[in-house]
Amino acid sequence: MNEEVRLTAWVRGRVQRVGFRWFTRARALEIGGLSGFALNLDDGRVQVVAEGPHGECQQLLDWLHGDDTPGRVDGVTEIWDTPRGGYDGFAIR
Repeated sequence: MNEEVRLTAWVRGRVQRVGFRWFTRARALEIGGLSGFALNLDDGRVQVVAEGPHGECQQLLDWLHGDDTPGRVDGVTEIWDTPRGGYDGFAIR
């Protein structure tokens, strides 16, 4: 089943000032079918919101957990929800 979902992930570690948001957007565009954004938070984390088919969101989450990200990811917390819409592509905020 590849239903439409919303993934919100908070990535902690050394993920700011290393191109993390740019690479997250590039990975989302490479996967395809995703809309949303990547945003630096004041506490040093990066928030990633992605909407699209469950399989594609899972691919992005797997990448966030993997060793191929810039910087250093110490952990990822995620929430799955129903999509809200309103995104035009995948943005860096």
